[in-house]
Amino acid sequence: MSTFQIHYFASASTYTGRNTESLPAPLPLSSLFDTLEAKYPGIKEKVLSSCSISLGDEYVDLVSDGEKSGNEGILIQGGDEVAIIPPVSSG
Repeated sequence: MSTFQIHYFASASTYTGRNTESLPAPLPLSSLFDTLEAKYPGIKEKVLSSCSISLGDEYVDLVSDGEKSGNEGILIQGGDEVAIIPPVSSG
């Protein structure tokens, strides 16, 4: 079975209890949040709603509830790396 790596940072890592894990591929990018919500109930509202997502070396936009992001049709492929990056503040 083909998989991709997903990396969790900061609050995403705390919420999932993991720094990284493998998920089945291919997966439509537009289904990523729903897949994570099924695995970690509440993560969409509490963590993902304010996170940035990268696929490989590029940031991608994921929007919820029927909005268009321009990334429809993108598939996360086996061997890809995805990162969930919560907001970073400095002071």
